[in-house]
Amino acid sequence: MSFAPLLRLVSMLLVALALSPSGAFAQLATGSAQVVTERVRAELLAHAPEGVAPGKPVWLGLQLAHQPEWHTYWKNSGDSGLPTTLEWTLPPGVVAGDIAWPVPKKIPIGNLANYGYEGTVLLPVPLTITPEFRPPLLGGNLDVKLKAQWLVCKKECIPEEGEFALKLPVQGSTGLHGANFQAAFDAQPQALPTSGSARVEGQTLKLEVPGLPAAARGQSLEAFPETPGVIETAAAWRQGWRGETWTAEIPLATHLGATPAQLPVVLASGDKAWRVDLPVAGTWPAASAAAAVSPGLEQALRANAAAAAVPAGGANLSLWAALLGALVGGLILNLMPCVFPVLAVKLVGFTRHGLDRRARRVGGLAYAAGVVLSFLALGALMLALRAAGEQLGWGFQLQSPWVVAGLAALFTLIGLNLAGVFEFGALLPSRVSSFQLRHPVADAFLSGMLAVAIASPCTAPFMGASLGFAVAMPPAQALLVFAALGLGMALPYLLASWVPATARLLPRPGAWMDTFRKLMAFPMFATVAWLVWVLGRQSGVDGAGALLALLVALSLVTWTLTLAGRTRVVLASLGLAAFGLLAWVAAPQLASPAPDAPALAADGRWEPWSAERVATLVAQDRPVFVDFTAAWCVTCQYNKQTTLANREVLADFEARRVSLLRADWTRRDPAITQALSDLGRSGVPVYVLYAKGRAPVVLSEILSTNELRAALAAL
Repeated sequence: MSFAPLLRLVSMLLVALALSPSGAFAQLATGSAQVVTERVRAELLAHAPEGVAPGKPVWLGLQLAHQPEWHTYWKNSGDSGLPTTLEWTLPPGVVAGDIAWPVPKKIPIGNLANYGYEGTVLLPVPLTITPEFRPPLLGGNLDVKLKAQWLVCKKECIPEEGEFALKLPVQGSTGLHGANFQAAFDAQPQALPTSGSARVEGQTLKLEVPGLPAAARGQSLEAFPETPGVIETAAAWRQGWRGETWTAEIPLATHLGATPAQLPVVLASGDKAWRVDLPVAGTWPAASAAAAVSPGLEQALRANAAAAAVPAGGANLSLWAALLGALVGGLILNLMPCVFPVLAVKLVGFTRHGLDRRARRVGGLAYAAGVVLSFLALGALMLALRAAGEQLGWGFQLQSPWVVAGLAALFTLIGLNLAGVFEFGALLPSRVSSFQLRHPVADAFLSGMLAVAIASPCTAPFMGASLGFAVAMPPAQALLVFAALGLGMALPYLLASWVPATARLLPRPGAWMDTFRKLMAFPMFATVAWLVWVLGRQSGVDGAGALLALLVALSLVTWTLTLAGRTRVVLASLGLAAFGLLAWVAAPQLASPAPDAPALAADGRWEPWSAERVATLVAQDRPVFVDFTAAWCVTCQYNKQTTLANREVLADFEARRVSLLRADWTRRDPAITQALSDLGRSGVPVYVLYAKGRAPVVLSEILSTNELRAALAAL
C-alpha cells in the first residue's frame, strides 16, 4: 500500500500552514498594546481618570522595559543614538502633544557619553480632546493607533519598531496605570520661575542659573542641554556655587552642530530636576556638520534600514541570466541532502511503474506541475509579505516551529508506512486508502508539493544570486525566476519519466522491492532527527523534548489503529486520549523561544553577528568573515563541518587576524534578512568577507577550502 493518502491528507495541511501568514509569521507588533523583543518590552498605556471629554486630562504613554545593560535615548541622545519617535493615528478632534520626557541619565560608553534610559521608563504624551471630537455611536471607544520607533543599544545598536492599537473607553475612567503615569510625572523636570544666562567664550559655554530650590544649593548637578550637538558630552567640566547662583563651564562640542539663541537645559540632583531656558550671549564658533550619530552607528542603521540599495552582485544580472541561474540552481537542488528523502520516496513509486510508459509520463508531468506551482506559490507569498513590510527570505517557512513540527510528524508517518508498521487500508476508509489507484496524477502532484516544502530551505549554487535579484524585480519577472527554479528541480524526474531508455535501467518488479521500501524508511527517520534538532535550536531543549514525546505518542496511536477487534477500540481510545493530553501540555513548548540558545560554535572562535560589530571591526582594520546560517539549512551544516572546520582554513583566519561572526537566521531576524538583501541574497548559506577599503566579497554557497583560502590570501 502506498503512502499517497497520507501525502494527500497531511501535506496539504502542512503546505497550508507554511503558506499561512497568520500561522507562521504572526507579528507581535500588529493590533496589540504590547511588543516584546529580545531587548525591550514595549507597551502602550493609557490614563484617563475622568473619562474622555474636552477639558479632561487624558494621557497615553509608551512604556519601555529594557533588558539589563540595554538602553534607549532621550530627546537629545548625546554623542550617538537616536531619540524614540511616536507617530499617532487618532480620530478627528483628538490631538496628541509632544512627549513629556522624563529626566535621563548619562550613560558613558568608552570615551563617549549618551543621554538615555535604562530599566523601565514611561514616555507620556498628553491628548487634547477638542469640541470637534465625536464619540462613535457604537462601542463608545476612542481608537488609538501608534507606530513607534526606538534605537536600543548595549555595545551594539539595533533599530526596533512596533505598531500598537488601543481602545480607550469614552465613558467612565481609565486609571489602571495611574501609578506608572504618576511616577513619570514625578520624573519630569519642573520649570524654574526665574531665568539665568549662557555665554559663549571661545570653546567654552558658561552657565549661570539663580533661583534653584534650597535643597539643590551646594549640590553637584547634572546638566542636560535639550539641543543636541552643543557641548562635549563626555568631557570633564567645572561647576560651583556663587551664593544662590549655580555656575558651570562646559566645553563646546568639537563638531558644533547647533548655534541656538535660546538654550533649554535640564538640571538634575538625585530624583529632582528643573528646566530653565537660557538666553545665549556671545558669538558661537563656526558650526560644522552635526555628529549626533557616530560613524559606526550610522553604518549599522544603514545596514538595517528598510529601504535597501540595489543588491550587490545583482545589479549586473539581466533577467535572462537570473532565469538561467535559477534553472541551473534548481537542477543542483536535487543533489542537496534535504531533497534526498523525497527523491527516495519517488524512487519507490518509480519502481512500481516498471515498464508502464504512460503511467511514468503522466506522473512525471504531474510531479513537475506540483513542483513549479509550489515554487510559484512560495515566491508569490514571499514577495507579497515583503511588499507589506515583512522581512522575509528564502526558506522562511522553516523559521516557524509549527511548520518544523508538522514536517517531523509527516516524515514520521511516512517512515512508519515504509517500514511496514501500518498500511493505509487498515486505517482509512477504502475510498481514501485507494486514492492513488484512482488518482495517480493527484498523487504525483502532491509529491511535488512535498518536495518543494522540504527543498526550499536549501540554497544551491547559482540560486542565491538569482533569488536575490528576483526579490528586487517587478512581480511578473520575479515569478518567472521562481518558475525557472521549479522547472530546474523537476527536470531530472521529468526527463527520466519521458525517456524510454530509463525504463531499461530499472530492475523488474519483484521481492526486492519490499526490502528497498523498508530501507527507504531510514532516510525518513534521519530527516525527523534533523527536524527535531532544528526545533531544539528554535525553542530550546524543552521544545525538542516536547516534539519527541508527541512523535512517540503519534507512533503509538498509529500502531493501535492497526489492531483489530476490541483490542483496537480500547488501545486506540487510550492512545488518542494520551496523545490529546500530551499535545495540550507539551504543544506550548514547541513555539516558545529558546531561553538560552547555545552558541553556534563550540570552539569559542565565533561571536554573534551585528551590523555595528562588523562596522567597528572593519574600522579597526580587522578583516571580518560572516557566516549567515540557520539550523534548518543542511548546506550550512555541511559547510560548517567541512570547510569552516578545516585546520588550514582556521590557521589562515588566525594568521590574518580575521574576526569570525555568525548570523543565526534559524528564527526570523529582520536585521539579518535586510543584511542578506543588501548583499543581493534572499536565503542562506551566505559567506561574506569584509575588509577595510574593499567591497564585501560574497563566496559560493557550497564553500570549498580552496575558494575560501584564496579569498583570505587576497586580503
